[in-house]
Amino acid sequence: MSKFWTDIAINTLLFFYVIVALFMCLVVLMQRSKQEGLGAAFGGGFTDSVWGAQTSQVLVKTTVWLAVLFFVLSIALARLYSHREALTGRASTLEQDLLKPVSAIVTNAAPVAAAPPASTSTAPATATPASSAAPAAPAAVAPAASTSTTPATATPASNAAPAAPANPAAK
Repeated sequence: MSKFWTDIAINTLLFFYVIVALFMCLVVLMQRSKQEGLGAAFGGGFTDSVWGAQTSQVLVKTTVWLAVLFFVLSIALARLYSHREALTGRASTLEQDLLKPVSAIVTNAAPVAAAPPASTSTAPATATPASSAAPAAPAAVAPAASTSTTPATATPASNAAPAAPANPAAK
């Protein structure tokens, strides 16, 4: 089937799809409810005189048939749209994203900023002036980042919470 005939079929089915949807809304609103629904707006016995005494059964059957037709048209339109896309040779954006190689996805990801390296310089301390009452305390050096998955064995400070193990045992 060519793209021309596919477009004609899509437009024709889309027209009937909208008509079925509107008609289904009207039929659902005409059904009797506890408060008589929209059927009371046409007059108490209007629907009875049009379809007879079994109006509620006729409307329920009509609703069921319209719902079936609505879903059949939905599936047919979905198939025709996918067929039309296959005829044009271009894939949907979702399909293009799924078919990308993994390396292309990784290179497009936002780069993660690396942490600055810890200062490990061992330069000698400068002399302090004689007028100073207390000697200067040495600067604390941050520990190097550990790549192991085992928890640290150092005792935590009294105000810090204990660290959770990296690999908790499975229960």
